[in-house]
Amino acid sequence: MITDSEEIAGIYQEISKFPTPLKGCIGPQATLKHGGKYCNIYSEWSQRNLERAEWMKLCREYVVFYDENSIAYAGPSGRSMELRGELMNRDSPSGTRKAVLRRHTNNKGEEKQYLEIWSKTSKDRCINLTVLDKHGKVYEDDQFGCLVWSHSETHILYVAEKKRPKVQSFFKTKPELSIEEKDDSTNDAENDQKPVKQADQFLYLEDWGEGLVNQSTPVLCVLDIETGNISELQGIPEHISPGQAIWAPTDNGIIFVGWWHIPWRLGLKYCTNRKSVLYYVDLKGNECSQISSGVHTVRSPRLSLDQHYLIYLEGSDVGTHHQCHSLSLYNLDKKITSTVVKVVDYPTVDGFTGIYCSDLALNCWARDSQRVVIDTAQRSRKDLIVINIATGIVTSLTTDSEVGSWMLLDIQQDLMVVSCSSPNCPPTLKVGFLPAEGQEERITWVTLDETEPLSRIEWKILTFTPPPEQTHPNFLNYRGSSGFGQDSIRSLTGNIGIQDVEDVQYAAESLLKEGVVDSQKVLLIGGSHGGFIGCHLISQYPGFYKAFATRNPVINLASKLGTTDIPDHTMVQAGFDFAPDQLPTPSVLTALLSKSPIINASRVTTPVLILLGEKDKRVNPSQGLELYRALKVRDVPVRLLWYPDDSHSLSKVGTEVDVFMNIALWFNFALGITKAA
Repeated sequence: MITDSEEIAGIYQEISKFPTPLKGCIGPQATLKHGGKYCNIYSEWSQRNLERAEWMKLCREYVVFYDENSIAYAGPSGRSMELRGELMNRDSPSGTRKAVLRRHTNNKGEEKQYLEIWSKTSKDRCINLTVLDKHGKVYEDDQFGCLVWSHSETHILYVAEKKRPKVQSFFKTKPELSIEEKDDSTNDAENDQKPVKQADQFLYLEDWGEGLVNQSTPVLCVLDIETGNISELQGIPEHISPGQAIWAPTDNGIIFVGWWHIPWRLGLKYCTNRKSVLYYVDLKGNECSQISSGVHTVRSPRLSLDQHYLIYLEGSDVGTHHQCHSLSLYNLDKKITSTVVKVVDYPTVDGFTGIYCSDLALNCWARDSQRVVIDTAQRSRKDLIVINIATGIVTSLTTDSEVGSWMLLDIQQDLMVVSCSSPNCPPTLKVGFLPAEGQEERITWVTLDETEPLSRIEWKILTFTPPPEQTHPNFLNYRGSSGFGQDSIRSLTGNIGIQDVEDVQYAAESLLKEGVVDSQKVLLIGGSHGGFIGCHLISQYPGFYKAFATRNPVINLASKLGTTDIPDHTMVQAGFDFAPDQLPTPSVLTALLSKSPIINASRVTTPVLILLGEKDKRVNPSQGLELYRALKVRDVPVRLLWYPDDSHSLSKVGTEVDVFMNIALWFNFALGITKAA
């Protein structure tokens, strides 16, 4: 065991140097004099900056030389550089221009957003979106956000918060403006004429929950690049919130996903089960029509290269916040919808377990417009698969790879750029050409930038079969995690606190029997529902685990019901139906409490470290406080760390550093290696 705090900090510093890929874009193809071809690949990465205690964004470029479908050389074409202020960027279809959404904070501390248009050699246009005051902040998240060029490259589509009426105190007087303030805004006269709502200064405004705070009413906006005019798209039903928008063929309309926000908004991040419909709005008549049926959830519409087809992910009625998806196809010419890949209840003979990705890559279509490439969980790893839309045949591109997980970043003219990583190998980028139909398994990958594995970490995937007494009564060996079939996900509904807990305990005991773990050094970490499982484990198996560290844990389902942004998940996972207008009955609350780890807190002897984010909307920090108080009054060693500026993920760099160090020190303390944590 490593006990010295400086050595522990050194390990964290070493790991924090490895960046994580955010995007990869393949540039236009160019032809050399001798007939060969090449293209540039632009990538963006996220890396921790420990000195500034913040995440920083890097860009890195590569060059790929190839002949037909054979890569001759691929490697870096320059050094990594930090990007400052860029929120989003997107190349035009021809690759000759780029749109950049930028954030800038002036000397007064005021944050403003700009939309810039760049050519190959210069910045052609810069529009101050904040001063124009057509809408609120532009959405940059993966849930709603988009920055999309029209096919003609004359307009840009994006999503922003709807402009809200000005509000002020009943007794606020209008201040005198300085000359600089008067010159800074071109819309003062217009704004002075708009009504000011005094009674609404503290009006509660719903948002979309954890990770989407202050995002309430998104609107679709279109920028005319030549004139600089920005218009809000009309005709969208008032009961939906639009996002994930793309241009329809010929730029005559917009295709987008609309999420229901009535009767009130439920948490949306990591929740692919929210009621949603695929829409088309005609730009000439502002008429909005449905593409999908409205029965199932939808997301990630992607237009084929020949503009004849639209694919998208479609969920079912499982009720859990994530699930297996089907892949649906909409024929834009015939206006017909069909299912390419159905929801997989149980793994097929060839091992395919279904589609579980939350989103499709922005570019996922092969050059023939007959195949799509998807990265998705397959059992305990993430694989790349290619799907034929005509036959529904699914072929894996990475099944035989030793790498743990793969992610598609981009595909252009069948050249793919992907990210791959494993527990002991930091993310690296690879390129490869998608082989012809029927020969996909012959793909050859070329690494863009070699990354050395971490020598002190070894890993492998172990498979466990629970004993007969732990088998689910309705299914065989379906245990609840995604990547193993829809029946596996269904099996956990109504069985939380039992099936999931017994599975983890069985796996831990199996490792002990194999002799790979010292029974006196079994340590436990879990967050969110993992914290729920962990709290059950230390109370149901007292003394087995020598220390427990938990991040924003679920402790009491009954009290969580009224404080979480996803109360439906609480009810469904506990085995009950959810209806927004239905109040919990005493019997339901009793059942929720009976499934909660808090009821067995008196049995806990394991030292517990609790880490809470004050701004957590998914699992309110009051949950962790309940555990802290229950253990402290019983003289169980317990320590609570409270992070006032962080939320459910505890992902701010300053928070992450502190969490890492404190967990390591707590484990050393619990094992008796050090005297105090």
